[in-house]
Amino acid sequence: MWTLYQKFTVLGATVCSLALNSTLNNFTIPGYKQASVVILHKSLADDFEKFCHANSGALPLLYRSKPGEWKCPSLSSDSDTRTDCLQYRKYEHGAFTGSLRSLKDYSEQLKDMVAFYLGCSSNFEKVLQAAGIPVRNIEQKCNISMYKTAVPCYSISNFCCNLVVAMRPIPESKLEAAVLATSELKEAPGAPIHMGNPGLLGIQDLSKPDYGDSVHLQPGDIPVFWACSVTGIEAVINCRSPLAFTHSFGYMFNTDLKNDRFALRSSREVPQVHCISQDPLHYSMVSAEAAKKIKTLESLIGIDPGNRGIVHLLRPGELLKTCLSLSHARSVLITTGFPTHFNYEPPEENDGPPGALAIAAMLQALEKDVAIVTDQRATDLNKKIIEEAVQIGILKEPVPLLSYQRESANSALTFLCENGNPRRPRFDHLIAIERAGMAADGNYYNARKVNIKHLVDPIDELFLAAQTIPGITTTGVGDGGNELGMGKVKDSVKKHIKNGDVIACDVAADFAVVAGVSNWGGYAIACALYILSTCEIHNCYLRRAVGFSQSPKKTVWLSALPSVTKEEKLLKALVQLGVRSGASASLEMEVDALPFYNTHAPLIEKLLHEVQH
Repeated sequence: MWTLYQKFTVLGATVCSLALNSTLNNFTIPGYKQASVVILHKSLADDFEKFCHANSGALPLLYRSKPGEWKCPSLSSDSDTRTDCLQYRKYEHGAFTGSLRSLKDYSEQLKDMVAFYLGCSSNFEKVLQAAGIPVRNIEQKCNISMYKTAVPCYSISNFCCNLVVAMRPIPESKLEAAVLATSELKEAPGAPIHMGNPGLLGIQDLSKPDYGDSVHLQPGDIPVFWACSVTGIEAVINCRSPLAFTHSFGYMFNTDLKNDRFALRSSREVPQVHCISQDPLHYSMVSAEAAKKIKTLESLIGIDPGNRGIVHLLRPGELLKTCLSLSHARSVLITTGFPTHFNYEPPEENDGPPGALAIAAMLQALEKDVAIVTDQRATDLNKKIIEEAVQIGILKEPVPLLSYQRESANSALTFLCENGNPRRPRFDHLIAIERAGMAADGNYYNARKVNIKHLVDPIDELFLAAQTIPGITTTGVGDGGNELGMGKVKDSVKKHIKNGDVIACDVAADFAVVAGVSNWGGYAIACALYILSTCEIHNCYLRRAVGFSQSPKKTVWLSALPSVTKEEKLLKALVQLGVRSGASASLEMEVDALPFYNTHAPLIEKLLHEVQH
């Protein structure tokens, strides 16, 4: 490393003009990149390097020294690991045992130790500023805020810890610009790992950072979190090595590399940012390419073969948002069942269950908890349908089947949350697909304006209760406006759909996926979830940049997609169970009076073509 005198001369600076952090006495050389430093015994070096690669979002490895090597020529022309940081921290068996101005007294021990230099998120602050994004900690003349999270890193041998993140307040209008500015920087942590409510990372109070200073949000700012190299220090502490050293907070290694030169990652994908929840506030990330594919899926299912006028109900972008939300969910509850054929037994139509099972199959493949809630009187029928789905190969295992009855004013809350506690919801997302929805007068109507309330359990109450429970998001999938969740588009239903003034569902979902046939909406959701799962930008964001890409599971996800063969077998099974076509009430190979082979099969093939190309 250059001597401090040399750097002062080049920069025309004095000691007083260096950036000194008011709280941590942060010693930085303006315009030069910094690195975190971790020094461990050589016996631990290979495992720590693997730990860095396994959690590269937090620990981008810039250089690993040889045992006893005090230089890092790729980062600095004249470096000395023992003195370059100006202040170090010493750890013995995981315990902090003091700060040191130099490690020269430990030169003998350092002969058997290896130094790791890690990229730091402070390196791209100039990049943010160049993109016109305010950097609040610089404005407020303090260090960034860093927090321990509840997100576990990928463990390697004795190296295990939770992720540490750095928070920067970003104006909402600048979120996508901030992502674009940082996502491809190879020598820094890269794109954010979370945007929105800190509680989703297990951070309870932004005013109390674990490291650094408290940075204040300005009106309109969103807290944005980047993986932080301080994670390496947490790993050292948990490893309990007999002896280890790190840089002191605020005294990082200053390289000879200018801060205006960054190596870019190889990814050509452009990230997009989408808000998927207001309570708690939560943004997700996806590549422009994946978003475009999902938009195409939405267009494919938005045709109107039944001439119902659904073009007036379409809400572009809802499919992407609902699937981003589902991708983040851990536990999903699905409901379906529209007993339109009140003169038959069973009264259910065959639009709804196939779409619900297509969603459930993909959620199973993504290793999420999934359950189905339906009318109590239809429990046996749905149990048989689920068994058939397992036999056909749609589901890898039976889906738990639930029913809901209103027994008290708190029944919905008790059903959705552990012990009725709204802070502990059992489900993250509720989906209604071709489920009879309650109209404004409290009744349930089929498309012909016939009241079928006597056949419908009040599952709407779960969706209404979910509106009051932070952390539960809802989706409604429908094709006529009288389905649960379509309350979001009820004004359009009343204006443009036949009998809409009477039959329109009054219960809104957060997202409304409108399709020519509701089953198509289910197929599209399954396909969109597959697209998201194979999108590396979304995948990295979903796993908080820790661990490895989930692409090896691609074959499992692919096998969970709907297919013409699987849907044909399921429709035949429904016919055998007496489940009829919606519009015609016929027991034929049709759904909503549309023939399977001429209408539904080609649509499924178009969806799959978009997924696989």
